[in-house]
Amino acid sequence: MSRIYTKAGDDGSTGLFLGGRVSKADVLVDACGDIDEAVAQLGVARAGCPDPRLASIIFALQRELFVAAADLATNPEHRGRLTPGVSLVTSEMVDALEGLIDDLVTERPLRPVFIVPGATPTSAAIDHARTVVRRAERHVVRALGEGHTVSPVVLAYLNRLSDLAFVLARHAAGDQEEEPSHD
Repeated sequence: MSRIYTKAGDDGSTGLFLGGRVSKADVLVDACGDIDEAVAQLGVARAGCPDPRLASIIFALQRELFVAAADLATNPEHRGRLTPGVSLVTSEMVDALEGLIDDLVTERPLRPVFIVPGATPTSAAIDHARTVVRRAERHVVRALGEGHTVSPVVLAYLNRLSDLAFVLARHAAGDQEEEPSHD
C-alpha cells in the first residue's frame, strides 16, 4: 500500500520542484496555493458547464496552470532543466491566451458596463477563479519584490489568464447577465 502522506512537511516546509525545501509561509508557496485553488475553481466551472467548447477551453487552462505552478515552484538553481510548455511557461503560451481573448471578444463584444458576477453557475465559478488568479499574480509580484527568482513570463501569463477568465465568464453568462440597477 502506498501512502499519500510523507510527514516531510510536518516541520512547516514543503519541497520545491527539482529539489530543496522552503517554508510553507513563503510567498511563492502562497502563489502556488493560489494557482492550485484556481485550478480547482475552474474545475467547478467545468463540471457545471453546458457548453462543450467552453468546457474544453477551461480544461486546457487547468492543465496550463500546472505548468505555471511548476515554473514557480522550481528550485532556482535548476531552472535550466525545465521543459517549455510542460514545466516552463513560454511566451507562446501568453500569445495563445491573447489570441483566444481576441477571438472571444470578436465573437461576443464586451459591454462597457460594470458586471456583477453570478448570471449563471458557470460564469460565477469562472469569475471566482479569475479573482484567485489575480491573487496569485499579486503574490508573484510580492515574491519578485522579496528577491525570488521568478520568470516574468509567468507574471504575464497570470495577468493574461485573468483577462481571459473575465471574457470566458461573459461567454458563460450569455444574455443572462444584467447590469446593476441604479435605484
